[in-house]
Amino acid sequence: MNEIVTQIADKIGIEPALAEKALGMMLGFLQREADDGAVARMIEAIPGGADLVARFNGESAGGGGLLGSVMSALGGGGGIMGLGQQLMSEGLGMGEITALARETIAAAKQYAGDEVVDQVVSSVPGLSQFV
Repeated sequence: MNEIVTQIADKIGIEPALAEKALGMMLGFLQREADDGAVARMIEAIPGGADLVARFNGESAGGGGLLGSVMSALGGGGGIMGLGQQLMSEGLGMGEITALARETIAAAKQYAGDEVVDQVVSSVPGLSQFV
């Protein structure tokens, strides 16, 4: 997993600890929102993926504040916009979040293959515009 985290951190230009947490949050989001079978295969194929999901699934620095609470109450995390809000609360900007999404999908394809990852992406409303 360290190789993937380092690769993502270097490409986005963020600290490895933040990249690790953001990747875990992204994978956790996908686990909640995507096609169950495809996302399970994808996460299992990524070295350390299941561990990251277990550690950072939906976690945010301050619990998301009032907006996070409202979004959680309305839809279990607010979908892709809720994930964006969580990542912004960690200090990432929109450009970094978009780069994180692209790098996460690229890494997932490297380990799980295009077909599985494309199925995951197509099953999450709005995700394809970011990757």
